Amino acid sequence: MRVLSSLKTAKTRHPGCKIVRRKGRVYVINKTNPRYKVRQG
Repeated sequence: MRVLSSLKTAKTRHPGCKIVRRKGRVYVINKTNPRYKVRQG
């Protein structure tokens, strides 16, 4: 999992990426390809 300051490029990398908020942090997760995981905050 990578930690980024901006998630704009991370969410457009793959069509299955979704933005999820958990415990004050913003995550980009992908169910179809779990390689694309990003965290912000």
